[in-house]
Amino acid sequence: MKKQFIYYHDIDVKVEYSYFTSETGKDEAHVILHVASKGDLFEKQLCRLEKGTERFLGELGHEMNIAMKRYFVSDSANQASKIKNFNSYDTSIIQQPPLDGSKVGLWIYLIKGAHVKVEEKTNCVYLSNYTLFFDLGMQNNSGNSEEQTRALLEEYENRLAKRGATLANNCLRTWFYVRDVDTQYQGMVKARRENFVNEGLTEHTHYLASTGIQGLPSDTKAILQLGAIGMLGLEEKQQKYLYAPTHLNPTYEYGVTFERGTAVYFKDRTHAYISGTASINNKGEVVHVGDIVGQTKRMVENVEELLKEADMKLDDIAQAIVYLRDLCDYEIVKPMLTSLLGNTPLIFTLAPVCRPEWLIEMECIGIKKSYTEEFKSFS
Repeated sequence: MKKQFIYYHDIDVKVEYSYFTSETGKDEAHVILHVASKGDLFEKQLCRLEKGTERFLGELGHEMNIAMKRYFVSDSANQASKIKNFNSYDTSIIQQPPLDGSKVGLWIYLIKGAHVKVEEKTNCVYLSNYTLFFDLGMQNNSGNSEEQTRALLEEYENRLAKRGATLANNCLRTWFYVRDVDTQYQGMVKARRENFVNEGLTEHTHYLASTGIQGLPSDTKAILQLGAIGMLGLEEKQQKYLYAPTHLNPTYEYGVTFERGTAVYFKDRTHAYISGTASINNKGEVVHVGDIVGQTKRMVENVEELLKEADMKLDDIAQAIVYLRDLCDYEIVKPMLTSLLGNTPLIFTLAPVCRPEWLIEMECIGIKKSYTEEFKSFS
């Protein structure tokens, strides 16, 4: 997998990207774009970011199709409508301010030769053997966090049912963005756990890779925002759940219901979706309380152990999102992770984790060439 960056000096936009080349022709790329602040208003920063996106896609010189976009913004209530003017399809927009000083950052996922179509607020990516669907930016503004979570999951499950899919068999990972995670997280956890039981997701079956983190939806009455990736065409045992028991405990032991990670095997490659991972041990205890350096090292160690179960290394990470509780830790953490992860596309955002003692969390996606004969190619 090639990892590089480009800097467009005339518009002050940096593009970090990973590019996975496939023999089947279905190449993949993960791109993270950063725009220098320059003291500009949001509209000008967004305009430069979109110019950088257009230029990069043109220079890529391939038939790369956008499967999903996620914008990280500093003020979603005022900025979301402006972003939608630049996009003809559904996008994910969440208030998690980029820590590089800008008002907006962007993550794009690209697949070569895919047919992408918006159907009922879902980005459907049609391949020969599979259909990927991205349900992004789902919000509900009625009730408390528990009630909103319940409504959002029911809406998502209805969308899945219309495609002949289920939460247990076809959802690869979710994101739960919670307004004020310190006070609203438990309501989400309770509703999710109850919903999952009804869907056949228990400690005796499996859960889903997920990130539950602070993030502000654009609707000021919405406490929650839900996003998810699903796939049709999967066979039994094509997904493997990642545990790293020497380093991490099962999440149900402290009352939450998600998998530490999920690997999806194809004939020609493996995808790994690593959930939001923090500095925790296999007893469920926070490690290195109050020490951002120690927590960062342990967090990366935990991610590395999860990737090993998918026969991957840190170098196989195609993109990563890093969440910090305290913006003042950015100058400490950025050089550490740049050293540990090399040229991997990274974005750092301000987003408190679900326990106040956790100062940092990261999630990532891995891609690696593999040959698993019993499954169809990612094509």
